[in-house]
Amino acid sequence: MLVSVTERTREIGIRMSVGARGRDILMQFLIEALVLSLLGGIAGILTGVGGSVAISSFAKWPIIITVFSIILSFGFSIAIGVFFGFYPAKKAAMLNPIDALRYE
Repeated sequence: MLVSVTERTREIGIRMSVGARGRDILMQFLIEALVLSLLGGIAGILTGVGGSVAISSFAKWPIIITVFSIILSFGFSIAIGVFFGFYPAKKAAMLNPIDALRYE
């Protein structure tokens, strides 16, 4: 997310110069971080369940996947995404539009 904010500094400056508030920029990047976390959580859960099923069929081990473990892993994925997406979002919201437009 930090790299995304750095690469899109001019875009942020343009949005702010045409009237976007810091809150709008903050929400844009937080929503982006949340969506990436959701997709990553879904991919992780599918990979984990698929890997467990594959290993259990190969090794003839019983498989136990609880709803609680899926919800916990999904919630952890979202929490990490929002936590590490907040600083870059806050940094983007605090940019000065003139400096952002001048950024190369």
